[in-house]
Amino acid sequence: MSNSRTAWLQIHLCVFLWGFTAILGRLITLPALPLVLWRMLAVGLVLLLLARVWRGILRLSMRHLLAFLGVGVLVALHWLTFYAAVKLANASVAATCMALIPVSLCFIEPLVTGRPFVRRELLLGVLVLPGVALVVGGTPQDMNTGIVVAILSAVLAALFTAFNKRLIQRTDALSATALEMLGGGVFVLLLALLLAWLPFAPWEAGALLPEQQDLLTPPAGRDLLWLGVLAVACTLLPFALSLVALRQLSAYASALAVNLEPLYAILLAILILGEQRELGLTFYLGAGIILAVVLVYPVLLKGNHPDSGQSLPRSP
Repeated sequence: MSNSRTAWLQIHLCVFLWGFTAILGRLITLPALPLVLWRMLAVGLVLLLLARVWRGILRLSMRHLLAFLGVGVLVALHWLTFYAAVKLANASVAATCMALIPVSLCFIEPLVTGRPFVRRELLLGVLVLPGVALVVGGTPQDMNTGIVVAILSAVLAALFTAFNKRLIQRTDALSATALEMLGGGVFVLLLALLLAWLPFAPWEAGALLPEQQDLLTPPAGRDLLWLGVLAVACTLLPFALSLVALRQLSAYASALAVNLEPLYAILLAILILGEQRELGLTFYLGAGIILAVVLVYPVLLKGNHPDSGQSLPRSP
């Protein structure tokens, strides 16, 4: 088998594994804050066991080190809102809204990195709006809060992706990921302690904070198993595989594959969770429009985009 074909299979395996993140968020009974806290700390501490990660960190200036820790806060906020959306709506809804990340980048990336706006991107952003409207119309009314939170999560993902794009050029990717995981984990811990200290229950707190379980109590049973799968099989393994695959694939090919992640997640949610019973045909029509726009995006802009020769960092 050729190196390029092997790399293509590797990147699709990565996308398939990433598609499980929404499913695991539904299977894990922990609310969003402890789920994100244990995931980030587990990944960050494992990465710190690697000598390569320490070498990369020690080469960073204090300014860049603090910058990556700050980006970790954005990653944490993205994951908090993503898993809250999974619990407030379901995995299919949360995954569909993640397809809005490329559209959000059309507007956010020029502001963060200074690259020029591309008019075709603005058109694609407009085309995705009917899909969003159909998604809202095809879900039960009690999932509307989850949809809003999921859209916010997509915007946060675009925001930290743009900052990573600006910072990652001369930094070891594993070192940057370790810093972001640890920075985000510490932020989530402080946020959880603050919310638990408040004399009143935060809005929709049940999706974020445990009602009776101590936040610092380690997960046990199936939650521990699924968290291990989430940290290793859906975070560390695909991240390492994607780095290997990118040595053989173009940025365009990898971006096209990664854009299939919401589709994998929706199919897995149907097969594993049976979520098609919760959603109407209108939802799937809207999801189809959003996914079509996302898949057409790299085709229309291939060779004409200011960053067409570079790969965009993805959510770890």
